[in-house]
Formats: sequence, C-alpha cells, structure tokens
Amino acid sequence: MKILAMDVGDRRIGMAVSDAFCWTAQGIETLERSNDEKDFANLRSIIERIKPDKIVLGLPKNMNGTIGPQGEKVQNFGNRLKEFFSGEIVFWDERLTTVSAQRMLIDADLSRKKRKKNVDRVAAVLILQSYLDFLNKN
Repeated sequence: MKILAMDVGDRRIGMAVSDAFCWTAQGIETLERSNDEKDFANLRSIIERIKPDKIVLGLPKNMNGTIGPQGEKVQNFGNRLKEFFSGEIVFWDERLTTVSAQRMLIDADLSRKKRKKNVDRVAAVLILQSYLDFLNKN
C-alpha cells in the first residue's frame, strides 16, 4: 500500500509518500500554487504517477480542537480531490507540524530562503509519519 500526504496551504502544497510497507515517510515535492485549475491538474498528474491507495491531508485545527477557516479550506480541498481520486481521503490533525518543521530546518542550519522552499514538504513528512505511527500501533 502507498499513502500520499499533503500539507495544504494557500501558497504551497508540501507532499510526502510512504514506503510500500507504510513504515516511513519521504518528502517528494512542494507544489507552488497558482490557481485551482492548474493546481488540480498538477495534482492529478502527481496522483497518476504515484498511484496512492490513500491520501492523508493535514487538517489544521485550533488548539482547542475546533476547525477554523484554514481547516475548512482543507476540507473543501479534499472534496475537490474526490472528483478524480477514488481512494480513501483521511483528514489528520496537523497542529504544530509547520512549527516543528521550521524548528527542524533551523536546527539543520538552513538559510531562510531554503527553509521557505522546504518547510511544507517537511511538514507533510511529519503529518504522514504521525499517521503511519498511528496505523502501526493499532
């Protein structure tokens, strides 16, 4: 089984994919967003290339567990994916993953420019690894 994860933002979509055993997550790319038509055309081609069985979308929640405006955008994004992806779409709590990704990149001594290019992909890796760890525990 192969799982694709996405950290969906207004400007970029970071992506990660699992290994065949669903043990580890690897970052694959960051899609710079331009408009919905181009974004979903690019995503369709990525999904056709990777052929995931499942897609995990990082769902940003408020610290009290409620879903705010950005979370609603991600849910709408997931509904759009269903137009061309027939597999399961899972919304996974992603609270503080971008903060953790930023810290990791700062600790790795990456420049601000390189951090900006990589943070969404690293956040997608953290989202997917968290989901894989959950699956493997249960």
